[in-house]
Amino acid sequence: MIKFEELIKSLILPLVAYPEDVEVITVSNQDDNLEYKVLVNPSDLGRVIGKGGSLAKAIRTVLYAGASKEGKKIHLDIDGK
Repeated sequence: MIKFEELIKSLILPLVAYPEDVEVITVSNQDDNLEYKVLVNPSDLGRVIGKGGSLAKAIRTVLYAGASKEGKKIHLDIDGK
């Protein structure tokens, strides 16, 4: 079983300048629908989202692949504190 909180942190922590400000919050953990919210320092928001949302899309793609392997759907919100 994939630990999505740890996976999200491992994908985001290398991107940020303030790793101590990264929070992963489980919004919903129902049977086959998972929802997470990531809070980062406002100055790191652009680093995590990337130009045109490219990094955020790549992070979501990795999460979708892991979730689909387990027969689940996942949703990720990225926001500043």
